[in-house]
Amino acid sequence: MRQQLSLKQQQFLDFIQHYTVEYRQAPSYQEIMNGMGFGSLGTVHWYVNALTHNGHLNRSKGPNGKRALILTNEEEYMVTRLPLLGLIAAGEPIEALENAESISVPPAFVNDNNFVLKVKGDSMIGDHIDDGDYIIVRKSIEANPGQIIVALINGEATLKRYHPVNGEVELHPRNPAYPVIKVKAEDRFQINGVLLYSFREY
Repeated sequence: MRQQLSLKQQQFLDFIQHYTVEYRQAPSYQEIMNGMGFGSLGTVHWYVNALTHNGHLNRSKGPNGKRALILTNEEEYMVTRLPLLGLIAAGEPIEALENAESISVPPAFVNDNNFVLKVKGDSMIGDHIDDGDYIIVRKSIEANPGQIIVALINGEATLKRYHPVNGEVELHPRNPAYPVIKVKAEDRFQINGVLLYSFREY
């Protein structure tokens, strides 16, 4: 029975899948070590053993055979990526820049309504969201009080907690070094999405 993958395990499988598509052969353990930035072949063996045991990976020539790694269902691993649309401010609002990149995410979050942004700034560290982290966002124009949202204020994007107060909107940081943003009547304000998950690549 297959077990759910960690983000790093998913990235390991993604590397094998992408390498196989590009070079028309599976990578060797040495190529995986170099491509993934591991410090030793032992780390590659650990991932291979764990993923083989979990049913996500097969060996075609035995434990030490080169070109021996085969994904048990290649199509499944081709959809575990979401578009990375740019930077989102956890500090002062900045522009969210669109580009064509994508990033590996846990399979449960793959959905046409979800996307990824990279966090810039430290105003949300109280929610364990730090500079350089990635966030998975569900597209939405509505949010519940207290949810972390991606908001546009006068065309600039920011990441904050949403607090409607007496018919007005306040956007709260989670770092006392930053002030609460009070949305004014003349501001162009809209909610673009709600935070689902945050993670960091190592």
